[in-house]
Amino acid sequence: MKVSRIGFGGAPAGIPKYLGPEDRDSPEFQENVLAALRQALESGVTYFDTAPGYGDGRAERLYGQALEPRRDSIVLATKYFYDDGWTPEKGTARLKESLDRLKTGTVDVLQYHGSFFNDELADRIVKSGPLDWADEMRAKGYCRHLGITAEAPSGGLERLLRTGRFETVLVAYNLIYQCWCDYQREPVGLIPLARSLGLGIAVMRPATSGFLQKLLAGEFPGVDAARVARLAINFVLSTPEVDCAVVGMRNPREVADNVALADDPAARLNVRELHDRFD
Repeated sequence: MKVSRIGFGGAPAGIPKYLGPEDRDSPEFQENVLAALRQALESGVTYFDTAPGYGDGRAERLYGQALEPRRDSIVLATKYFYDDGWTPEKGTARLKESLDRLKTGTVDVLQYHGSFFNDELADRIVKSGPLDWADEMRAKGYCRHLGITAEAPSGGLERLLRTGRFETVLVAYNLIYQCWCDYQREPVGLIPLARSLGLGIAVMRPATSGFLQKLLAGEFPGVDAARVARLAINFVLSTPEVDCAVVGMRNPREVADNVALADDPAARLNVRELHDRFD
């Protein structure tokens, strides 16, 4: 798969009060999201990531409405989750509901929607069937590629990546959480591991989900939050191992700003030099 450096993330479009107080069901808010999705299509964004849990399907429905006319020209990704009540039948039913909301017969990337994988959970995932089920969904044509998402690096996640069952990984790497790809040490971490295993690498929360903006605003009142977000996203785009920075965008202006940043190679930072402590 070849994807744009900027991807479109669906969490702010669907999850109530996520990164903003707007009513996610208001016609005004939803029209802004639809306009942002259409702007992304026109601006060359090709990777669109969402999940059924983003507002009980709200984000998937908006994606389906905006993206259906251009479905063949984009890479569409959604997720599935595994819980104590999971069965293959429930997994299939949930996936078909996602496909209906997305107005498509298949997704390009179906991702295990994970958070933190300890050893016990990784062992249970490998042995209890969800990965075999995902392989079956791919064989039946409901998806083309399989991925996994994670909020934090762990030994359990490393074990899962080494199974060879996944083709992509989506991780919460950013200016604040650099342990995924530590350029103080040439670099090390699960992002370089994933690259060595041949996985496609996408990054969620590249703008730190507002953390850096709030941190700096407390010390420097009046700081421009948009410039802080640009700096954070540019740091991710400047990391050579990262294929795509998935940014939650809610209006066309945000799309235009982020696409312009991705299209400006002169803006890239030298991540290795930033960590150099010696003159």
